[in-house]
Amino acid sequence: MNYKRFSVLLCGCLLVQVAASSQSRDEAEELRLIAASQAGASSLYFNPGDTTVPLISTGDYNNSNECTVRGGLPHFFRKAAAGKPLTIGFIGGSITQGNQCYRRQTARYIQSMFPDAVMKGINAGVSGTGTDLGACRLYDQLMQYHPDLVFVEFAVNGAYASGMEGIIRQIRKKSPQTDICLIYTVNIGHTEAYAAGQVPEHIKELEQLAVHYALPSIHLGMEPTLLEREGKLLWKSATDVPGKIVYSRDGLHPVMAGGNIYAAAIARGMQKIRNANAVEPSPLPAPLLADNWEDAGMYDPLQIAAFSRGFKKTATDQLPLKQFRGWFPYVMTAERPGASFTFHFTGTMFGIFDIGGPEMGQLEAVVDGKPMKLVSRAPKGTRFLGEAVAADSSGSYTINRFNNFCNNRYRGQYEMIILPAGKHTVTLRLSAEKADKRAILGSTQLEDITRHPEKYDRTVVYIGKILLRGKPGR
Repeated sequence: MNYKRFSVLLCGCLLVQVAASSQSRDEAEELRLIAASQAGASSLYFNPGDTTVPLISTGDYNNSNECTVRGGLPHFFRKAAAGKPLTIGFIGGSITQGNQCYRRQTARYIQSMFPDAVMKGINAGVSGTGTDLGACRLYDQLMQYHPDLVFVEFAVNGAYASGMEGIIRQIRKKSPQTDICLIYTVNIGHTEAYAAGQVPEHIKELEQLAVHYALPSIHLGMEPTLLEREGKLLWKSATDVPGKIVYSRDGLHPVMAGGNIYAAAIARGMQKIRNANAVEPSPLPAPLLADNWEDAGMYDPLQIAAFSRGFKKTATDQLPLKQFRGWFPYVMTAERPGASFTFHFTGTMFGIFDIGGPEMGQLEAVVDGKPMKLVSRAPKGTRFLGEAVAADSSGSYTINRFNNFCNNRYRGQYEMIILPAGKHTVTLRLSAEKADKRAILGSTQLEDITRHPEKYDRTVVYIGKILLRGKPGR
């Protein structure tokens, strides 16, 4: 898709959308479980040697297609063999952010491979987000801490190849000595391809990038697919079942047993890569995708924007914002309609990484002196989109920061607007127009808004970061 043909609004804040009018009880429960995994930031650092985490083994599963070595991880294993301190980074969505889904078990296993090495882990997982936001936040949340190895997990979060290439190219440009391994998680709908001996279509696009950049990659869904076919594993179950491995409660996020299976695949991959003949990476090749996100970045609001008197700087050291402190040292907060902030940049896209909640309001965008009007679109690989159209066309002038995941809870979310390439001046203004929050919540989520309407009858925004594809400044 050629994004340069029009302006687009990208809302990557939701992992799943379920029509309220057609929700069954099972669907509502699944929505609740997924929502529960999408909230605040996790601790940045974690200990790979944490003995409270299960030490998994490689097991006896064997499939030569599970891991492809390609160029391997030469810098990481060389440094590990030399006994030097190591930092292992993990970037992805909720499956990476979660404490039982694979990350901690994987880090524990790698520590066991080199028991005398001093290691630390970095958790750069952000629930419900894909490689688009990942490419924006890569430096801020991961690369500034100088990882020696980065595992990249986004396959179930849109598997957006342009964003993935942006992540790869940024890592290679900023730190050529940092090794990269792509890992492919799955959801309940992907097992049919693996069962047929094939690779899910969306993962094929990521594999093209792995080939282009000679990166090792590991399929985490092959063993659980086999176990399911053999009747040994239940992909989704609300309760434990005697004699069965329960992979998840919601069909997506592994419980500890499912996470152990995922980590075992990575353990097998690490041993295979270690035993292979690794090669030094070639010079960075030309991009495979013309619209990759290597120019994406994330900025503190006061670093690049001027705020009107209606905004105030608010530290994230008190509830309910304290849970987001790992992402946002502070947020710029406004509640009075008309409050605005303005910034300049040269590029193709801007956006915000903010906090959603019951009191959220709506924003209006003025770009290069003209109000923007938006119509929803949904190109492949992204979440919810809107195309900028002429003022006399149908559409909305407002960017709503409230959604059905904001029911009596706070959560991280983001929004982006795609523009024609060039220099732009952007003003985002808090709108006086209020969204119909009862309609957004639907019939299954009306209890809290009915009991506490005052919480919802407000127009607040919490701006944590400004996102750009391009460079800030005039």
